[in-house]
Amino acid sequence: MDRGARSRPLARLVIAIAVAAGGLVSLVGAPAATAAGLPRWTGGVNLYRAGVFTTQQTWLWCTAADVQIIRNIADHRRDHSRAGQQRYFDYMRRHNRYAIPVSDGVDPAGWTAGLRHYVDPRYRLVSSGSFKAALRSAVRNLRLSGLPVGITVSHGNHAWVLTGFTATADPAVTSHFTVTSVRVVGPLWGLQSRSYGYDMRPDTRLTRGQLRGFFTPWHYAGVRMAWEGDWVSVQPQATASDRARAATPTPIARTTQSPDASTAASADSAATDLATIAAPGNGTSPEATTGVPTPAASLDPGALAVAAGASGTPAPSTRPRPPPSDARDPQAPDFDAEMALLVSVIVIVGSVGFWAGRRRGRTHPG
Repeated sequence: MDRGARSRPLARLVIAIAVAAGGLVSLVGAPAATAAGLPRWTGGVNLYRAGVFTTQQTWLWCTAADVQIIRNIADHRRDHSRAGQQRYFDYMRRHNRYAIPVSDGVDPAGWTAGLRHYVDPRYRLVSSGSFKAALRSAVRNLRLSGLPVGITVSHGNHAWVLTGFTATADPAVTSHFTVTSVRVVGPLWGLQSRSYGYDMRPDTRLTRGQLRGFFTPWHYAGVRMAWEGDWVSVQPQATASDRARAATPTPIARTTQSPDASTAASADSAATDLATIAAPGNGTSPEATTGVPTPAASLDPGALAVAAGASGTPAPSTRPRPPPSDARDPQAPDFDAEMALLVSVIVIVGSVGFWAGRRRGRTHPG
């Protein structure tokens, strides 16, 4: 048999293995998909930016301040006026579902009406049967709409804004994701006392477990409301066009995002924030002041406005602990599988080449 003819099958085998290996490497390193029309998915979303935070002007106006903060984010404003908060509060009081005293502030229906009227008509009241369901729907709608989510904390005694999150996958394109952290803003920052502060500095990062200690089931002692025992939030619901965008994934290159200076500084200080009990200093900007109160400090008794009525239930007593310092960055690409596959391919191709050489040597001795 001609030596070239004998070697051609071996050559074809080597080429086939190399091509197949290349395909596998491409598969392992295949770019992630993002929903068409949405910002590229890089492991998380953070809508917060400098200048959007505002402190509630009275103890009763937490939901009004939240509307102001969300409107600042959505409309690229920097409104911190007392007149604006007064207007929001009065409107929401008129749209409460329940006739609660003015000292009990705004109920979830009134808060929803305010966000729909002043920010975006897509906002809807969401009453979830579990913390997991509430959090998953909140981050998905935040991702699809590009708008923050309002959440009730301390059993409905207070209201925060959820401005961002990180997750193991993009909630816009898959239901197989786990939320690993969130970003929150509480409007009491700048008003609360030094000893009894509840809200953390704006854009604080909390783990999923830490958020659970604040985002608790609704309870109002004055009357049994429709949301009793549920996790209450006000979410920008995805429209048909939002869902259509999510159903049309576009491949993108997988890269590691370089956070901007403000995000990096906030992330670096998160552990310090969660371990420090402090309150804003006199004459300083709320956004520039460091320190984080603990849930055990509770809300100032008899002085704090509620999201929708005083529950009579104390705030969570478990202080959040910072995430472990050795936690893996969910945004970092994993190259271990690709490297192992490449090494395996090199070994296989080398072995086939060696075996082919030995066979040719035995068939045609020198």
